[in-house]
This record gives sequence, structure tokens and C-alpha cells, in this order.
Amino acid sequence: MGKGGTGGGLRSRWVKVNGVKTHYMEAGGDGPVIVMLHGGGHGSSGQSGMGALMEALSPHFRVVAPDSIGGYGETDVSAPTPHGLLNRIDQARDFVDTLCLDRFTILGNSQGAFAAARYALENPERVEKMVLISSLTIGQCMGIEQAPTDAMRALMGYDGTPQAMRKMLEGLVVDRSKITDELIDRRQASATRPGAMEAMDRFLKATGGLNKHPILSMHMNLRDSLPKLTKVLPTIFVWGNEDPFALPETGRKLEPLLPDVKFHWIADAGHQVQTDKPDVVGDIIRQFVLGK
Repeated sequence: MGKGGTGGGLRSRWVKVNGVKTHYMEAGGDGPVIVMLHGGGHGSSGQSGMGALMEALSPHFRVVAPDSIGGYGETDVSAPTPHGLLNRIDQARDFVDTLCLDRFTILGNSQGAFAAARYALENPERVEKMVLISSLTIGQCMGIEQAPTDAMRALMGYDGTPQAMRKMLEGLVVDRSKITDELIDRRQASATRPGAMEAMDRFLKATGGLNKHPILSMHMNLRDSLPKLTKVLPTIFVWGNEDPFALPETGRKLEPLLPDVKFHWIADAGHQVQTDKPDVVGDIIRQFVLGK
């Protein structure tokens, strides 16, 4: 397992996961483990998606956040993703097994929330609690429809330029002061490294075909399974009141479909609630996981 340094209490790590050179971020030390799965979009990673929240939680937990396969972060772009988003669940399983993590809280944002929920459904004995953050993917898998938004078009229209990256981030993060040149540069470097955009294209095309597959489409339907899971697995949902990507109205429609899930609505926060309000979200998670 390789090690590398980074600022702000976050530690850069490398590990071979089922033969794939996988990058992940780690923070904290002693304490319960939280596994974080970042959302989508070119250049997304454990650090860019979860870094601020990891730092907020590091005094109380050991937190790990892998870069997904499919052209994300620094993880090997050659990793095959024939089943698109569903391959993220396989990666999560292999990742926690490689790190010998037995029981933990799982957390995911956006498409990462779907991966977290799907992992918990398939491995309930491993998951102690679950935290889901602003997820149109889960809304859609629960049968909720939402028309395309400008934020969605900005994400899907990324063309590899810094200007397009900034526009995409403005659809994910409400607090413009959080969209720093450093963040843009980091995501740009990830998104445009050799092979990344091609890997992302393969990942997205495979994901888009899942609902047409007679077998795999069943894994994308959470209408019955997620309410049953959250009846027995303690779960919270955190949603930004100003989310321009997964609209608050989508979350409001989802809320009654998951009656055993506590929804937390965060003011002045967008799709990456954990980037806009890391301390607020961190306090909610700390109280939820530790019970205090």
C-alpha cells in the first residue's frame, strides 16, 4: 500500500483493489470507520468531493474515500466498467475488503449515494449506518422524474476546458468562495489526464444502458428494496435547500417514500452539501453515528 502527503490533515493513499491501482484519501485515526463515495462529474474524486467533510469528521472517525473507477480522481483509467454505475458497487466491496474494514458507516453523494445504498442492500451485515446526500440517482431509482436543469446540462456538457469546469462546479456548489482556483486545477488535472475522458465516456454509456437490460435494470430499481432496508438500517438523508442539480422538490417527493429515514434540509447549500457546509453536515453525521 503506497502513501503520499497532502495538506489539511488528509492523507493520499494507493492500494491495489482487485488488480486495479486505486487512489483514496484518508483522514482521522481512531474511532468508527466511515467509507465515503463521491458523486459524479468529470474530475470528481474522494478529495474534491469529500475532502472538507473528511477534515470536519477526522477528530472523531477514521474516514476513507476512494476515487471511483470510470475515469475519476487518480484511479487507473483502464479499469473496465461494462456495467457502468453498478461496477462502483463492486469496487466498493473490493475496496473495503482490501482495507480489511469489517463494519462501518457508508456515505454517498449523488451517484455515490446510489452506490452506497446498493452496497448496503447487498452487504447488510457490513453496514452499521448509512448517510445519503442529495441524490437525483436515488430519486430516479425510486420512480421520481425530474426535468433536466442548467446544472445537469453544465455537467454533461463539460468539454475539457477550465471554463467548463468552473461552470460545472457552479452547478454543484452554491458558495462561490469554495470554488477555488486550486479546486478547479485539481479537477481539471484529473479530468484531462490521459485516458480519463474516454474512460468517463465508457462509464456513462454503460450506465445509460442499464435500464434497457432485462436483468441489470432490476438493480436500478429501489422502489421496494430501499424502504425495506431503511426500516432496519439507521439512515439519514442530507439535502441542500438550494440544490440546482437534484432539485429540493425531488427530495421532498422522496421523503414520504422513505418514512423511516430522517431528512435534514440544509440552508444555503447546493448539490455538494458537504462542500458548502462541511461543519454543519459534519455535526449532523457525528451526532447520528455516535449518538451524541
